[in-house]
Amino acid sequence: MAVRSGLWPALLGIVLAAWLRGSGAQQSATVANPVPNPVPGSNPDLLPHFLVEPEDVYIVKNKPVLLVCKATPATQIFFKCNGEWVRQVDHVIERSTDGSSGLPSMEVRINVSRQQVEKVFGLEEFWCQCVAWSSSGTTKSQKAYIRIAYLRKNFEQEPLAKEVSLEQGIVLPCRPPEGIPPAEVEWLRNEDLVDPSMDPNVYITREHSLVVRQARLADTANYTCVAKNIVARRRSASAAVIVYVNGGWSTWTEWSVCSASCGRGWQKRSRSCTNPAPLNGGAFCEGQNVQKTACATLCPVDGSWSPWSKWSACGLDCTHWRSRECSDPAPRNGGEECQGADLDTRNCTSDLCVHTASGPEDVALYVGLIAVAVCLLLLLLVLILVYCRKKEGLDSDVADSSILTSGFQPVSIKPSKADSPHLLTIQPDLSTTTTTYQGSLCPRQDGPSPKFQLTNGHLLSPLGSGRHTLHHSSPTSEAEDFVSRLSTQNYFRSLPRGTSNMAYGTFNFLGGRLMIPNTGISLLIPPDAIPRGKIYEIYLTLHKPEDVRLPLAGCQTLLSPIVSCGPPGVLLTRPVILTMDHCGEPSPESWSLRLKKQSCEGSWEDVLHLGEEAPSHLYYCQLEAGACYVFTEQLGRFALVGEALSVAAAKRLKLLLFAPVACTSLEYNIRVYCLHDTHDALKEVVQLEKQLGGQLIQEPRVLHFKDSYHNLRLSIHDVPSSLWKSKLLVSYQEIPFYHIWNGTQQYLHCTFTLERVSPSTSDLACKVWVWQVEGDGQSFNVNFNITKDTRFTELLVLESEGGVPALVGPSAFKIPFLIRQKIITSLDPPCSRGADWRTLAQKLHLDSHLSFFASKPSPTAMILNLWEARHFPNGNLSQLAAAVAGLGQPDAGLFTVSEAEC
Repeated sequence: MAVRSGLWPALLGIVLAAWLRGSGAQQSATVANPVPNPVPGSNPDLLPHFLVEPEDVYIVKNKPVLLVCKATPATQIFFKCNGEWVRQVDHVIERSTDGSSGLPSMEVRINVSRQQVEKVFGLEEFWCQCVAWSSSGTTKSQKAYIRIAYLRKNFEQEPLAKEVSLEQGIVLPCRPPEGIPPAEVEWLRNEDLVDPSMDPNVYITREHSLVVRQARLADTANYTCVAKNIVARRRSASAAVIVYVNGGWSTWTEWSVCSASCGRGWQKRSRSCTNPAPLNGGAFCEGQNVQKTACATLCPVDGSWSPWSKWSACGLDCTHWRSRECSDPAPRNGGEECQGADLDTRNCTSDLCVHTASGPEDVALYVGLIAVAVCLLLLLLVLILVYCRKKEGLDSDVADSSILTSGFQPVSIKPSKADSPHLLTIQPDLSTTTTTYQGSLCPRQDGPSPKFQLTNGHLLSPLGSGRHTLHHSSPTSEAEDFVSRLSTQNYFRSLPRGTSNMAYGTFNFLGGRLMIPNTGISLLIPPDAIPRGKIYEIYLTLHKPEDVRLPLAGCQTLLSPIVSCGPPGVLLTRPVILTMDHCGEPSPESWSLRLKKQSCEGSWEDVLHLGEEAPSHLYYCQLEAGACYVFTEQLGRFALVGEALSVAAAKRLKLLLFAPVACTSLEYNIRVYCLHDTHDALKEVVQLEKQLGGQLIQEPRVLHFKDSYHNLRLSIHDVPSSLWKSKLLVSYQEIPFYHIWNGTQQYLHCTFTLERVSPSTSDLACKVWVWQVEGDGQSFNVNFNITKDTRFTELLVLESEGGVPALVGPSAFKIPFLIRQKIITSLDPPCSRGADWRTLAQKLHLDSHLSFFASKPSPTAMILNLWEARHFPNGNLSQLAAAVAGLGQPDAGLFTVSEAEC
């Protein structure tokens, strides 16, 4: 064996030298023996190792690239490119001795031209690697990929001019031209580089969009998107951004002085459009800048004396007087007072004053005054008596109304929070109950009346004649059931019924199942998930992505339909299972999968990170190749979102080809749809094509679309030019990567329009290619008669959607109820021999969820519920029975029931 191992390198060298000589003879060159005799002083036990290996490189324009290899100890080094040896004459060899080890080393260089790379056509890339020989054997270097660098001229999306108001956000999108290597993007503002690190108000998104958080006046400029790589530098058309300021009024000035100093005049006030002043075409202030109003200033009136009064009688001092007032007119509005005295006195007897007794006139005056006083006193007494009588009569007729007011005391029904937590969201019932009573009011009673109590009887006991109508609330004893029933019904009435994307039904503790036909979406309600004594009306709804705003960040993409089940907030004692399709290729290394749920406020929250579930969590998910099964104890709106961790992350796309059933013109359209590989997306397209009068012309295919930022291309080939003419002006059509990856756009498709040369042409044969750049691809061979070929039509026949897709009670389950209960009773208790629920989970390949099952009161029930969700309606009950029977339970009749029990 030692001799054979020593001869092996020599034999290998002889064979390789012979092959190279033969190849060199055809190419007018010869290759020397790659395994020369060992160099004296070298160590024959060492394999060569590379000091320099070839690296990936790009060919710019027509310049060849240089690949370098260096290895020690090495007696020979050759390059191999795409599996073929490079000619010896194309190698530049430099031999030397490694200074540190003293071993022989060799450095080899080759040039690779653009023509060599272009000769390789197909999905495989051009690569080269080094093979180094020593007396001990060979070593291969890493592969170096050589790509032709380019950068197209046209941007996929250029920024557009915008006018925005001050402090408004600005988003300028930019999608650079396609290129290898991918172009780097930078932004110019008036030819100056925009540096987000220097301006926190500006940032550039991963999609290369320029975002200004709050527009400032300084942001008014011309913006240019620049894309560059090692080949070229491209500039987009400049987008003019104008930040305008709408004008605002200042505050009003004070009113001016009235224009007339006496009488009617005008006064005004003003304001200016300077708070702020309009800029850059902003709107001017609306309204008037001056306001006028009428004013009246009262004129001053000077006072004037009234005429003198008559002289008074002559007094004891032998004088009499007269008076006047300053009231004709009285002074006002600042007028002057009257000038002079208001009292005039003089002697009434001239020189001699004579005093006489009072005459008969004075006596009569005094008597009259006394008589008037007596009359007024008598009148006052009469009024007092009348008032007292009236008050006494009122006191005897007035009845106490407290009994009426007590009947209208507010009644508040507050159910227990512990028993009914879901009642927090109940809307009040504004309806009232009207009860009619007859009778008169009760007589007044002395002392405080007892507090009025509500019972199930009448508010007031029936009385005599009289009729009064009183309104009252529902009795307290019935409040809990009434409000619980109302909560579910009122929530459900707010949703549309009768649509093809919705299912609903009424369920109790026996459970049931809701299904939306042809969508892969269902809701399993296990037995005892609804508390006994409760009846819920539950719904299941499929939403269109454009109707629900689901924010996606970074590399996140929507993998499943958006599904609602409810009403939210109902009390569940067991998890229900929501089943929905997804289009992801599940791989822990490529994907980070999260279950999102919409909160009551409308925001979306991550409620579950798949792979990091806690057993006691409210949510759990069983993820399979095309579907996910979500365990949840809270109903709501859900969606499965994935975030790519590498370029290997892929989504499954369903490719479908449709064409018209009947062609009445020379033009014929072939529509190629690229959908998520889910039943709901397929259903939407089939229904759309049914309305358009289309038919399927090829079997659907699946394409794996990777997160490589490369677009999807579609092309048509081999169209017989003698019968058909293609109207496609370019070699292929493209669907942008982001349109597919975000997962929120429906009906993505491209149309190929063909024109018949003659109306009698009915046979069509061509090829349709669909491929992702540097990724997976599919080819369709179309060959059919457009007038009578319908062989593929039945592949996508939808199930009938008539009736309500709801199953209630035992009919919703494959496993009979009594057998289910026996299995649970038998397998829930731990068994030392292993014949319990753990072994059943292993037989059903569910042993990765043992911690979750163990956290539930009945692990066996969770396993059977998941089996029901996965295998309805076509599950093989015999296989389940065999798995259960194989556990070795001692009771042979455990899994059989009589006809009477069924």
